[in-house]
Amino acid sequence: MRFVLSERTAMKNESKSMCGIEIEICCGSVDDAVAAEQGGANRVELCSALFLGGLTPSMGAILEAKSRLSIPVIVMVRPRPSGFCYTSIEMEVMARDTENAIKAGADGVVFGILKEDSTVDSERCRRILDLIGDRQAVFHRAFDVAPDPFRALDELIALGVRRVLTSGQRSTAPQGANLIKRLIGYSRGRIEILPGGGIRLQTVNDLIEKTGCKQVHMTAFRPLYDASSSARPAVTFNGQLLPSESSYEGTDNSLVEGIVREIESRNAINGSTVPADFSEDRARGDLSLSKPAAKRENRAGVRF
Repeated sequence: MRFVLSERTAMKNESKSMCGIEIEICCGSVDDAVAAEQGGANRVELCSALFLGGLTPSMGAILEAKSRLSIPVIVMVRPRPSGFCYTSIEMEVMARDTENAIKAGADGVVFGILKEDSTVDSERCRRILDLIGDRQAVFHRAFDVAPDPFRALDELIALGVRRVLTSGQRSTAPQGANLIKRLIGYSRGRIEILPGGGIRLQTVNDLIEKTGCKQVHMTAFRPLYDASSSARPAVTFNGQLLPSESSYEGTDNSLVEGIVREIESRNAINGSTVPADFSEDRARGDLSLSKPAAKRENRAGVRF
């Protein structure tokens, strides 16, 4: 059973598409995904455990999201937090999760696999890509710790990855705007560059202006509360450094609406977004990333 969009939501999605910028909302639940579509998002990335940077959602969540949404649902396949170099057993889990997500109707899969030296593990990525088939294949922010972002991009293009999510190898996309712009120019349409990480309502238009990007990846959270565990304060289910037992974050459809309006207002003033006159950028000698010391310094602030 597929739930029918309200006329109001459908009009929001049509209006947002006309603004020329695709808005992908990162969601930690089906409730988040529904709210994102209601607010006018183009696409959702469905995860679990966003506090850990996003892990694979359950099959129930994928099936329910596909039954309720009309916009594309891109499913995260990530078996654990902390790093992207996986054991052979973890790879089997990723393969099964990818197969199941595709069978459940996922419009795409977002994943990332690296070697111990942080370079792209092309052989293992190819296995997951074969399972994704003709659905959207997205390489996530594991890209942001690759030693050479341009070489990594070449490898992903050769593999046939459709899109790469990146903060420009900085903690947030606004901080990494310069590299994002260079990646867009270097890609020359061979792969989509999706800026994501720390983009807010107040910074999204500035990022679009600086990078010439055509899509953005954002969260749109508001605090939510579940007091059902508060009767026994001494009983905890999370580690000491994790969030409160009685509070969590959920997507706010009104905040998504605000993001759409903010981008639309910029286009109304400036006209359609046209990227700057990018030149092909392969001169690694001009990149601060080409120096090992700078490489370590730049990656130290990257957060997932």
